[in-house]
Amino acid sequence: MSIKFSDLPITQPAFHWQVSNNPSMDEMKVHEWIQPYREEVRGLWDAVILGVPLSRSSISASGASEFPNAFRKTWPKFTTYNLDLRLDLGKLNVCDLGDVKMHVTDIARCHNNISSAMAGIQQLYPNSLTISIGGDHSITAMLVKGIHQVYRDKKIGILQLDTHLDLRDLTDNGPSNGTPIRNLIEQRIIEGKHVYNIGPHGFFNTKALVKFADEHEVNIITLKEVRKKGIETVIAEALRKLTEEVDVIYVTCDMDVLDIAVAPGVPVSTPGGLTTFELFEALTIAGMNEKVKAMDIVCLDPLRDYRQQPTVKAGTHAFLSFLSGYALKKRR
Repeated sequence: MSIKFSDLPITQPAFHWQVSNNPSMDEMKVHEWIQPYREEVRGLWDAVILGVPLSRSSISASGASEFPNAFRKTWPKFTTYNLDLRLDLGKLNVCDLGDVKMHVTDIARCHNNISSAMAGIQQLYPNSLTISIGGDHSITAMLVKGIHQVYRDKKIGILQLDTHLDLRDLTDNGPSNGTPIRNLIEQRIIEGKHVYNIGPHGFFNTKALVKFADEHEVNIITLKEVRKKGIETVIAEALRKLTEEVDVIYVTCDMDVLDIAVAPGVPVSTPGGLTTFELFEALTIAGMNEKVKAMDIVCLDPLRDYRQQPTVKAGTHAFLSFLSGYALKKRR
């Protein structure tokens, strides 16, 4: 059955920049580059952006629902030119589809809307990267379920950048930001052995959760191991193994994987996390992989950020780093 964009539970964002008609390629800023969705424009998008402003399903108090618009508001602060790679992202066609419709109190309806929106996007834009801007981490399970609805015969693997395992029991608080990976494993949408969680460290995961991970063969690469091998090696190894084992790779980036010193604007910030450099390198490498179909950035609370917005800006930089990897892949 064919679907139309208007059938999807997506609404235009509360905030969007007015796109310049003829921006100079040599001086282009991100807000002049990313196109808003318009019914009359039906291009072949390299990537589409989906805002997922949900944080009521967070265990801890969170304003992560505010990130999609905060993310959009940072665009004039960034150019499309990646100096480190001498690479211009302005040549990519990127569309901001808008935000998933949310209900004020009904979290189950919100989650259903997320899955439906993602399934519809996969049908309408099968050759485009889907980049979802959350929202708390509960949205990841719903987004992956949406992909699964369309590609039921495909094995899905997860590359997870996170301080936490996200394997909490769903019977405690329902599908929350602490449960997405367990949710997907228990519903047999993914296998534990196809999850590579990079970045857990310190005293932020219980022994019971580690036991569940071991029983289901979840691959945990601690930050200590990352520092011994280097982030480039660790990400490359995880992606190599996933590429051999699955058909589709989903990347989820929980911003609490960063150290509290560089990312104060997350609901559960911790000491001892990744540096922004390590995160940006990891996402650039992930963006280059042929089987990576979608990614998300979650658990970033602009309301907790400092006035200069270091965490919000890091989230935007993470997004651009991922697209830089994709652009490098296209250039090869």
